[in-house]
Amino acid sequence: MTRRFRMSRLAAAALPLASLLLAATAPAQAQSYPNRPIRLVVPYAPGGATDIIGRAAAAELSKTLGQPVTVENKPGAGGNLGADFVAKSPADGYTLLVSPSSLHGITPFLYNKLPYDPNKDLAPIIVLGAFANVLVVNPGVKANNVSELVSLIRANPGKYTYASSGSGSTIHMSGEMFRSMLNLDIAHVPYKGSGPALTDLMGGQVNMMFDNIPSAISQIRAGKLRALATTGPVRSPTLPELPTMIESGFPGYISTAWFGIVAPVGTPKEIIAKLNAEGVKATKSADFIRKMNDLGYEIVGGSPEQMASMIQEEYKRWGPVVKASGAKVE
Repeated sequence: MTRRFRMSRLAAAALPLASLLLAATAPAQAQSYPNRPIRLVVPYAPGGATDIIGRAAAAELSKTLGQPVTVENKPGAGGNLGADFVAKSPADGYTLLVSPSSLHGITPFLYNKLPYDPNKDLAPIIVLGAFANVLVVNPGVKANNVSELVSLIRANPGKYTYASSGSGSTIHMSGEMFRSMLNLDIAHVPYKGSGPALTDLMGGQVNMMFDNIPSAISQIRAGKLRALATTGPVRSPTLPELPTMIESGFPGYISTAWFGIVAPVGTPKEIIAKLNAEGVKATKSADFIRKMNDLGYEIVGGSPEQMASMIQEEYKRWGPVVKASGAKVE
C-alpha cells in the first residue's frame, strides 16, 4: 500500500468523524449564542423607515438576548451594498440585516446583474412591521389633491421630479407605478435613503415623493410637507384624514411595504429559531408596539416560514409591475 493511498484512506475515514463533530458543534453554538455583540445592518442611510424600525428592534433584542445589538448603516446601490455585505458574512448569527420587502420582490427584476441573490443567499427570521406609503409634495407645489398634481404635471411635461430612497425600493416603484399608470413625464431622482431624499424635498430640489409613512410623518405633522394620499387598500390609521390613491380616483393603485430581519443562508437553524423567538417577544413589547403604531407601522411578527411565504408573495406581486414600468438599473 502506497503512502499516498494510505493518506487517502485516512482522509476518507476522517470525513464522517468531521461531519459528526460539526453536527455536534452546531447545537452547542446555538446554546451559547449569543456570547458577543450582534451587528444589525440597515442597508440605507439613517432616518428612513428601515432605519427607524431597525433601531427600535435592536433596542428590544438587546434586552432579551443579553448582548448589545448595534445598528450599522451601509447605504448604497438601492440597499444592495448592505444586503450583499450581510449575505457574504459568516453564517453565525452575529451579522444580520434589516430587510425591506422591496429587496426580495423588486430588486431581482430591476437590476440586470447582482453580486448576490436576495432570495437564495439570505435566510428569513421574522417580519417586524408593515405599512402603506404616502404621497407627499413640497409645500410650494400648488396641488391640494392627487388630481390637481396630475394636472400640474401634464401642463408642465418634464419639469417635475420625484425622489426615492434608492432604486428598487417600494418608494421608487410607487413613483414608477404612478408614472406608468398615468403616462406622466416625471423624472426619478434616487437617494441613499429616505432621510436625504426628504431633506431635498423640503428644500425644493425635488417636487414629490411616495415615502414610507414612518419616515415622513413628523414632517407632515410639522407642516414641512403636504400629504395628498396614502397607497394602501384602505386608509392609514396614522393618517385617517387622507384618502387612499384609489379614493382619489386612481383605481388599482396599491403599494405597501414590510420590513423583516434576515441572516446569511447557512446560519444554524437553532440560531434562526432563537432569533425568531426573541423577535416575536420584541413585536409583543408594549413599548415597541406603541412607538411603531404611532409612526404608522402595523406590527406583524410570525415565523421564518411565514416570512418566506411573504417573500414569495412580494416576488409574484412586484415582478409584473417592474416589467410594465420598463425600469432597469445596470
